[in-house]
Amino acid sequence: MTESDDLLHATATDLRLSTFRLARRLRRERAADGLSDAQFAVLANLRLHGRLSIGDLAQRERVSAPTMSNSVDALADAGLLLRVPDETDRRRVNIEITASGLDIVAATVDKRDSALADALQECDFTDDELRTLRTASALMRKVAER
Repeated sequence: MTESDDLLHATATDLRLSTFRLARRLRRERAADGLSDAQFAVLANLRLHGRLSIGDLAQRERVSAPTMSNSVDALADAGLLLRVPDETDRRRVNIEITASGLDIVAATVDKRDSALADALQECDFTDDELRTLRTASALMRKVAER
């Protein structure tokens, strides 16, 4: 293994560990305790991308259509999203977030951002370190969206 390979693998390990720990910590911050992480992800996707089909949602979340259908059923029962007939294809149904769903996503995002800001403040990072974290977050997003 080359020095470059060692750096790549060590970086992958460090990122995996820190990302999982941070994600676990942030997942605890919720506006609605009854929502699973998968259900919250559906609502967040709809907030970000607007009306989507179950197939599109499943593809974005990398789950099967039946799995997504179960999540959609639970969220629809809770009044957090609606099924809307497609205007051009009567066989197709689209999924749309409701005002209540939008409220939960916004409140959860606010709670998570506040919790993370508090954690960053407790670490007493310098401005240069905060800029480094912002640069690193852009690089991590690139990997995550691949």
